[in-house]
Amino acid sequence: MVTAAQTGKTETFLDIIGERLDNRPAPIIYVGPSKEFVSDQFEPRLVELFRQSSSLGRKVLGGVDSKRQKKTLKRVNGSRIRLAHAGSSTALKSDPAAFALVDEYDEMIRNVRGQGDPLGLVEARGDTYADFTVGVVSTPSMGMTEIERDEASGLEFWAVADTDDVKSPIWRLWQEGTRHHWTWRCPHCAEWFVPRFALMQWPKNATPAQGRREAWLKCPNHGCVIEEHHKSQMNARGVHVAPGQTIDNDGTVIGEPPDSSTLSFWISGLASPFVSFGQRVENYLTAFRSNESAKIQTSINSQFGEVYIDGVGDVPPWESIYENRLGYRKNTVPEAVRYLTFGGDVQKNRIIWVVRGWGYRATSWLVANGELMGNTAEPDVWSDLGELLQTPIDETLIKLAFVDSGFRPGKKEGVPVNRVYEFCRRHRRFVFPTKGSSHIMLRPLVKATIEVTQQGKVAPYGLELIRLDTDHWKSFVHERLRWPHDQPGAWHIHNDISEDYCRQLVAEARVMTPSGKPQWVQRSRENHYLDAEAMAAAAGYMLNVQHLRGTGIVPPTSDAQLARPTSDAMPAPVSRPVLVVPPRKSAAERIAEMARRLNG
Repeated sequence: MVTAAQTGKTETFLDIIGERLDNRPAPIIYVGPSKEFVSDQFEPRLVELFRQSSSLGRKVLGGVDSKRQKKTLKRVNGSRIRLAHAGSSTALKSDPAAFALVDEYDEMIRNVRGQGDPLGLVEARGDTYADFTVGVVSTPSMGMTEIERDEASGLEFWAVADTDDVKSPIWRLWQEGTRHHWTWRCPHCAEWFVPRFALMQWPKNATPAQGRREAWLKCPNHGCVIEEHHKSQMNARGVHVAPGQTIDNDGTVIGEPPDSSTLSFWISGLASPFVSFGQRVENYLTAFRSNESAKIQTSINSQFGEVYIDGVGDVPPWESIYENRLGYRKNTVPEAVRYLTFGGDVQKNRIIWVVRGWGYRATSWLVANGELMGNTAEPDVWSDLGELLQTPIDETLIKLAFVDSGFRPGKKEGVPVNRVYEFCRRHRRFVFPTKGSSHIMLRPLVKATIEVTQQGKVAPYGLELIRLDTDHWKSFVHERLRWPHDQPGAWHIHNDISEDYCRQLVAEARVMTPSGKPQWVQRSRENHYLDAEAMAAAAGYMLNVQHLRGTGIVPPTSDAQLARPTSDAMPAPVSRPVLVVPPRKSAAERIAEMARRLNG
């Protein structure tokens, strides 16, 4: 079960332990996140449970306050209760158990003294019991998730995220299970919905105190205003619904959940009867005002029971990028383009690349993009790249190309030649290797000389390496995503762009650390097009595209700038004006014009 902090998770465990010991006693192991938590918080509450329950109190060996009862080992109704913590591999492996409970799993260390994951160690204790069951609860931590609409019920559930995008262990476990969501019925329109943080509303620019007073929940179906006094009624009628199930008019859940041996539940912190909507919003706004990602994460995790990823608000949604496609085809060079630059991100099994055209005052158009598949430790894919770079696009050649050399294909002993350097040396007229700097640089782009041969030895000649300020160039790309499309410096994409490209552009977010230094946090593992676009932008800067001159803005007139027909499933691209740059005048013409002005 995944839910917010202070929602009764530990109390639920105590109820389960008491019921099991009283009615069907069996060895139980409880695992807390730390020794202090077990000794100072859980054990006293367990003893109080025995004291308040007359039935259990009579079954405690020697009595509740007997010295025969140890701090971490209790004997009740002929069965043992072991209290362990995640830092002790001995305690986790000491006793067999028919039932195990793991509390606050996300706070536990991932490897207990080199013995492995604490949950795996606990599960091994139940091998001798056929009906062994383990319960795991926790507040989630870091992760990136999206919402998807379930076709059966029409409800909006958390989509199954790639495990590389989710660091929260409890959220990963939840995804492997049935994925039940706690669901409410709107008290106004009677439609069912899943409550979550994104539905909370408060006045714009509200202070934390104002947010506490005026917060309300928005029904996602018809925008109904749901207030705090509706919560008890909605909880009383609420149901757990899994993907593939439906709810009838009486609130009965119909259908089978996803096939899994794990029964998993997610419950929003908004459902807690102990904390109001206003208190949740006040906590979030206080954390948001601090501008510290750690405090914002704590609020999202502990107040709402949702995973958190740094910098979510710093980048636009990928859908807004996709909807802003301009009406020109891939592999078409608009008339206003003066130069083409190339950016290539090198991975183990492919090269992800973009070609961007530059015009008036760094106005740019994505001309082409794609992936060259092949083992980059082998020469074949590099031959393909060479052919790509030297083939004109719409009768225009690439002026400058940057290729990432941060990833070295192959192993040094197996492939002594650095394939990137070898390729750049072969095409040194217009291709340069690059490396990104994780630190802020005085200049966003710096040339350095590599004095090595293809075999890594000192050479009498050098290869120029371009060092890039990673923060500057990724920020440049994200800045241009929001640039007005009718202004100089606009950043355009062609009509044939894919959703994957748009997602990769926002796969990283820029956040400020408490020390004031910028840090790029990866929201998704696929971020290669962002890196490629950053290199293409840096190559444009090296060509001084920010100083390119031109004349006014006019509507497109060339057939090459018009969109190809689109399918019904694909929204039509936005038709916007483009910048037209006249042919550059000769030196003699410019001198003559200057003389006329001086004499004018």
